[in-house]
Amino acid sequence: MKLPSAFFIAFRYLLGRAKEGGRYLRGAAAGIALSLIPIVVTLIVADGMIQGITDRYLELGTGHIQIHNFDDPWNLEHALPAVENLEGLRGVWAEAQGLGILVGSRASRGATIRAVEESFWDDEGSLRYLEVIAGEARLGTGREALLGEEMARSIGAEAGSTIRIMTITNNPDGRLIPRLNTFTVRGIISSGYRELDALWCIMNLEEGRRILPQTSSSYLMLKIDDPYNGAEAAAATLFRSLDDGFGVFTWMSLNRAQYYSFQSTRQMLLFIMALIVLVAAVNVSSATSMLAIERQKDIAILKTGGAEAGFTSGVFLMSAFLTGLTGAIIGIGAGLIIGINVNALLLGLETFLSFFTSLFDGEPVWILNSGYYIETIPIIISVPAIFSIGFFTVLCSVLASWIPAHRAGKLKPIEILRKY
Repeated sequence: MKLPSAFFIAFRYLLGRAKEGGRYLRGAAAGIALSLIPIVVTLIVADGMIQGITDRYLELGTGHIQIHNFDDPWNLEHALPAVENLEGLRGVWAEAQGLGILVGSRASRGATIRAVEESFWDDEGSLRYLEVIAGEARLGTGREALLGEEMARSIGAEAGSTIRIMTITNNPDGRLIPRLNTFTVRGIISSGYRELDALWCIMNLEEGRRILPQTSSSYLMLKIDDPYNGAEAAAATLFRSLDDGFGVFTWMSLNRAQYYSFQSTRQMLLFIMALIVLVAAVNVSSATSMLAIERQKDIAILKTGGAEAGFTSGVFLMSAFLTGLTGAIIGIGAGLIIGINVNALLLGLETFLSFFTSLFDGEPVWILNSGYYIETIPIIISVPAIFSIGFFTVLCSVLASWIPAHRAGKLKPIEILRKY
């Protein structure tokens, strides 16, 4: 007797009409399916959140690569020839960045002052994630600024209103003194992520260099075609081409702490969910034990017909394999369906819960607080990760069932026949 025979018998045990034994396997498969649904949904949501937030930092914040001149921070022109020869370059912009205090009609608040070239807002990546809430995302040559949505709300600013910006500048004798400037709010913008919107005050490059001290950060911000796979190689090429005194930093080094925090949270969530799979795998072991008990007549018939202990054990291992595989297919399939439609499901659930809270004069229910999460979750499906989850599930099911399957193979037909 060979593998096809073991597969046929195991398949009949799992999906056959007989009530004995098979119901345990089907119950175990259902348990595996239920345990995999939250894992797959968590994976899709976590990857989507990480990708969505990271893309906003890359396209609207730090860029893909930054070049700093440590010897003369405001002199970046010498780096342009090496940058223009970079393969896969999508764009390069000069930016100055510092800290300031914004004073509006309602309150004052610390802000990140970003002075960037106007063409930055025409880049396809910037346009993809930038939303204009009020006014327009264009800056003239005068004292005009763009504010993040949360920043504007907190200080009481609107498009067309006037704000004051206090920064620290250098006086002629080199001392740092506070300086107050009046700006007109040209537009209110949003990246879709409140943590960024709560920090930004953006102006044109000339105005920024005028009000920010010489000690402020100044750099060239680059965008390339493939920032996730090509940033390190591009940065190494630039570093070899530039003179001493220049530093080259990739988006990963600039956002390392936050990106690793996201990844650690993702891994912890998946680890906790994996424990549920292990519990479901133990359930497969119990189901295999019950199957072996209720199918002792079959074991006796197989052995009296010449089946070896290895073949008998293989039948029950194959049953565990098919149980794990069936549960994995159903669970992963259901998880993918829910994950792909997670935005619509969350919106429907929030609407449903908010309706009931409104009956008791309660506040609307928000499952994902936009202050900590992006407003719409990008759907990211990692095929290698999904495959690994399915493989891990089936492997755990088989390993957990090895002991009861081995015991079934060791049963003696004479002792079984005496019982019946």
